[in-house]
Amino acid sequence: MQAMLLRQPRPIDDSPLETVELPRPVPGPNGVLLQVRACGICHTDLHTVEGDIPLPKLPVIPGHQIVGVVEAIGEKVTRFRQGERVGVPWLYFTCGVCDYCRRGRENLCDSARFTGYHVDGGYAEYTAVPEDFAYHLPERFSDSQAAPLLCAGVIGYRALRLSEVPRGGRLGLHGFGASAHIAIQVALHWGCQVYVFTRSQEHRGLARQLGAAWAGGAEEEPPSVLDSAIIFAPAGNLVPEALRVLRKGGTLALAGIYMSPIPGMEYRLLYGERTVRSVANSTRLDALELLKLAAEIPIHTAVQVFPREDANRALQLLKRGKIRGAGVLKVSGN
Repeated sequence: MQAMLLRQPRPIDDSPLETVELPRPVPGPNGVLLQVRACGICHTDLHTVEGDIPLPKLPVIPGHQIVGVVEAIGEKVTRFRQGERVGVPWLYFTCGVCDYCRRGRENLCDSARFTGYHVDGGYAEYTAVPEDFAYHLPERFSDSQAAPLLCAGVIGYRALRLSEVPRGGRLGLHGFGASAHIAIQVALHWGCQVYVFTRSQEHRGLARQLGAAWAGGAEEEPPSVLDSAIIFAPAGNLVPEALRVLRKGGTLALAGIYMSPIPGMEYRLLYGERTVRSVANSTRLDALELLKLAAEIPIHTAVQVFPREDANRALQLLKRGKIRGAGVLKVSGN
């Protein structure tokens, strides 16, 4: 099979992903082999490729928003059949027995493994996954529309929950890429007013188009103080800016796997029982709830599609904030 392989992390402008020929993976007894149709691109992929986060496996095939068709199944598989369309997100495996897993917080499992990070991901023609960590996808979404739901959507949904935004409350979103453009649709479905902070005029336009009450820069004053906020951009300097416009008792959720250093700030920005919390990975329940909700709303994913072999260019555009909505690599299918 053909795949985009990372041998060593380097700046994305050096085009570190190589097109290579590799053996097709073999699923285990509880696993499924997928022929990949589409794979979303994500800031986590960019942080992997550039080495911003420590890499447990090299070489590695990135990609963790995978839409594929079941090509083969292991002898113990019961949930899927050949020919079914399946989605694969970031969470690939948890131990199921540790304290975190037993308390419903498998996203924090110390033995967790992640797609496109500990194991090869979806920037390839085929991938294999344990059946317990794959999902049936709503039929209403095409392959390219479904792919961003599997990480951008799931993480955005978890970040919304952890932000503790009240139904009908005022929510701030800092950064307006793949996750935020899905999260805003869920928040509006919950009756929230959404205020978007982004440098990009194009992203501000998309935010208003999707129903944002206001869009501007992080340094600007929104029309109202906010009940909750989420930072999607990997920029630590946004933390004091977000706290500056957050009401007393409000929660700021940091949704990225990586963030540049948070600058020193005055205690008054935290005072008033404001909470800052990170969002780490996601659970299988998050994915199931988001996929169900996405079909009910229904969520519209704005996508920009690239051939798989253009993965380097797609990530270069992502780094520059030049993708409107979500980027998706097309491998086969619709």
